[in-house]
Amino acid sequence: MLRLVLLALFVAVTPLSAPSVLAGALGEADRARLLAAYPQQLDRIDGNDLVWRDGTRTPLDDGKGDKSPARWLAEPDIADMFAIPYPAGTESSPPGKDIDPGRARDAAFFAKVYGDCRKGEVEKNLTPVAWLPKRTRQRLPFNRINGAAAALAAVSRDLDELPPSFDVFLAPSAGTYNCRVIAGTDRVSAHGYGIAIDIALKRSDYWRNASPRADGTIAYRNEVPMDIVRTFERHGFIWGGRWYHYDTMHFEYRPELLGVHAPARAANP
Repeated sequence: MLRLVLLALFVAVTPLSAPSVLAGALGEADRARLLAAYPQQLDRIDGNDLVWRDGTRTPLDDGKGDKSPARWLAEPDIADMFAIPYPAGTESSPPGKDIDPGRARDAAFFAKVYGDCRKGEVEKNLTPVAWLPKRTRQRLPFNRINGAAAALAAVSRDLDELPPSFDVFLAPSAGTYNCRVIAGTDRVSAHGYGIAIDIALKRSDYWRNASPRADGTIAYRNEVPMDIVRTFERHGFIWGGRWYHYDTMHFEYRPELLGVHAPARAANP
């Protein structure tokens, strides 16, 4: 119930802000999206437990109660990942303070699905994806688990049909797999799971490079066209340009947040 109240506040308050992330049970729609997005890994949800196909159980809610935005990022549970709705398909607009939909990741969940790169578990799951073959000869390593590489290949095919005016944002890619932590943290980046891609190196914006306003808030900047963003979103990728702590070159595969059903059997791209 508290989580539903939080979602209503996000819709009703302008500009949006996130003074805290309220604890609460994961709603039925989010539960359905989570199970549909990881059909090879997840079996069912039993009360507060996510039941994996190997019999492992993971709590959806860690019981730690409401969290500040900083704690929400540092210590998210699975339910926290859904706390701020991701606005797929909408126009680009400056997010409210600390509105970072999809930026929180339960590290144990992603390591179990895609592998822990610090233990050498991700490299064996990587497969090369031809990136914009009509424009480049790049082949990008991407995680084949859960259809991630197949989804990136579909993005690549669609983007390859855009006019040449988009080339400055698309080619070459600025990179995919990299076993590293997020700048300023000890948390593994989505790149460390092999499910993220950076583009538009020379036309991207990053919140850490922005000068704060007089009130301490971050000025928003973006040049990436929404045609590109919507193509990624259509295939299950979220965009870092929808975050208050924005990273407009960044896209990561998060089908659970977009209602995209991962293929039961992922074909090689």
